[in-house]
Amino acid sequence: MPKKQIAMKDYQKIYEGNMIEAQKLVSMLKDHRISPVIKDETESGRLAGFAPNIIGNVQVFVHKDELSVTKYVIASLEPSEESIRMS
Repeated sequence: MPKKQIAMKDYQKIYEGNMIEAQKLVSMLKDHRISPVIKDETESGRLAGFAPNIIGNVQVFVHKDELSVTKYVIASLEPSEESIRMS
C-alpha cells in the first residue's frame, strides 16, 4: 500500500539537524499525541540513486493545527535537551 501524500503547505518546519536529535524530538511530540513528519533528503536521494549534499541532516515538520502544542512541548524541554529548539 503506497504512503499517503501530504500537502507540505499545511506543515511548519520546527527542526533541522541530525537524525538522533530529530528522533528524540519526534518521540517527545508523539508522547503528546502530535504527529510529526521527518523529511530526510539523504535517504530520499540514496533510494533514488543520487549522492546527497549534506549527510545526516533531517527536517521535522508538524501540522499547523498542532503548532501551538508543539511550541509548548519544546519550551518545556530540560536544559540538557537545549540542542532541540524550533528552527
